[in-house]
Order: sequence, then structure tokens, then C-alpha cells
Amino acid sequence: MLETAGTAEENLPVELPPENRELPVSAFAEVWGYLLSGRENAFRGGMPLTDIGYFGAEIDMYGKLVDVPNPRNVRNFGGRLHMVAACNGRALSHFVLAEGSPERRTLIADLLRAAENFDGLQIDFENIPPRDGRAFLSFLAELRSGLSGKLFTIALPARTRPVNADVYDYVKIKPLVDRILVMAYDEHWSGSRPGPIASMGWCRRVAEYSLETIGREKLIMGLPFYGRAWGHISPSRAYLYSGIQTIIDENNVSDIHRENGIPSFDYDVTVSVKVYYEDDYSLSARMEMYRSMGIRAAGFWRIGQEIPSVWNLIRLDIDNDG
Repeated sequence: MLETAGTAEENLPVELPPENRELPVSAFAEVWGYLLSGRENAFRGGMPLTDIGYFGAEIDMYGKLVDVPNPRNVRNFGGRLHMVAACNGRALSHFVLAEGSPERRTLIADLLRAAENFDGLQIDFENIPPRDGRAFLSFLAELRSGLSGKLFTIALPARTRPVNADVYDYVKIKPLVDRILVMAYDEHWSGSRPGPIASMGWCRRVAEYSLETIGREKLIMGLPFYGRAWGHISPSRAYLYSGIQTIIDENNVSDIHRENGIPSFDYDVTVSVKVYYEDDYSLSARMEMYRSMGIRAAGFWRIGQEIPSVWNLIRLDIDNDG
């Protein structure tokens, strides 16, 4: 659930460093990177990472855990490797979280068994219906109690303030996990108006709220490596006959032909495209903002999407591990 833009005061721009100066190296006690199964070659030894969230495990339509990645495929990584389990469907989330159901018991057992081969387990359920908030909390509590000392973490959507009946309530979830990755990206998404994936002012407000509710010991601030493009029109859709006729009239279509009896035509339009993305300057400015706020851990979605020079701007700071 994304929040609407705030007041003019909330959206004041962050003061940014000059673009012509050498970019600083940002230090964090923990640096997390997310890696997709099948794209392990995007990871290179020497990247300043303490933790990798390894993607691929999902919940299928029957509530079973599937596509668990093989940790041996990242055996050249010397840090902590976490299995990330994702579930993005509302109906499926409701189905597997139902308290007392055999599907939930089986899923928890499967998650705990699969996590035995990793250093930790991360839950990334991004579309839970509001009525299932209590079931989600008890689900997390059961997982934590069965993990036998392994690191238990969760990825949660960004918030700048409390949300009514919030399934992803930071305060309620904090005692049940060891770390919370706040996904401070997708401020604007494919279906929204064009805008930054993570504007500086919005990120600052997300970080302030996260520090207040989660605290620096458990907080990982997520940063995006990707960009998005928006076009002012998208012709890929279904049309009524009247809509097709409007296209014909507005674009002066004269060559209508039949393909095996079906009418068809072609026409060209100019599309205005707006793009927002991340480079080493924007990532550095965001990292330095977080570092100056006392944030000790950063996480990047995802390895392989980045400008390569960003790794020269990150270092591990073991003295910041408190």
C-alpha cells in the first residue's frame, strides 16, 4: 500500500552535494545485496557485502514452497546467505496464513527445513489482505520459534507515518524478527504518474519514521538500483468498436485490410517517454543521507542492475556494528 504525496513542507528537496566533486565512500556495518537464482554471475567476489538475500523461493497455488535456490551456487561468497521466500498474491497469502490450516503448518515446516541450508530466512509477503494482520503476526512468531538461532528477517513496504489497520505495522513486527529491510523504493511505480523510484525527500521521511519505530539496531534501509520509464500513451488495451472507429478517424487510417477475414490496420504515433533511474551520484547522495542519520545497514535491490562504479563508493565499517 503506497502512500499519497505529503504536504509541501514534507516534500521540500534535500540539500544535495555539488555534482562536480569527488563522491564520498559511504560506510555501513552491514551491506545487503539481493541476488536472483539463475543470475549468480552478477555477483562478483570483492563486492563489499555482509549479506546476500537469495531469491527464487515462492509459494505455489497449493501453498507449497517451491523453487528454493541452491546455496552451493553462491559458495564463493564468504558472508551470510539468506533464503528469501516471496508471496505476492492476496488470495494466496490469505490461504497460506490461515491459522490452524494444514497448508500453513506444511508451509512453516517446509520453510524451516529449507532454511537449514542457509544462514537465515527472510519473508517477503507483499500483498497480504488487511483482515489477515493477526494471522501474519502469529505466522512470523511460529517461524521465529522454529529457526534455532538463525537470523530471521523480513522485507516491508516503506512508510512515512502510521497507517490504519496496517498489516505491516513496524512496531508489532519488530519484536518478532532480527532485521527489517524497509523497501524505500517504488514511491512511483509502473501504474502511477511518472516520478522518481525513490526521491530524496521521501527517502528521508521514510528513514526518519523507520528509525523512530524500528531503531537502528534492526533497520536495513533498502535502496534501488533500477529505473522506470513512462509513456504518455499506451495503446496496448482492449477497445470497443466505437473506440476503434475513433482511432481510425483521429489517425486518418485509410488502409484497412483483412487477415483471414479479420479486419486489421497499422498506424504510427509519437510517444513521449519520461525516465527516472539511479546512477552513482544519486546512490551516493542517498547513502550519505542515510549514513548521516545514523543508519548502520543498507540493502540493494538488486545485484546486476547497478552502475558498476557504485561498489567503489561503499565500504564495510566494523566499528559501526553497535
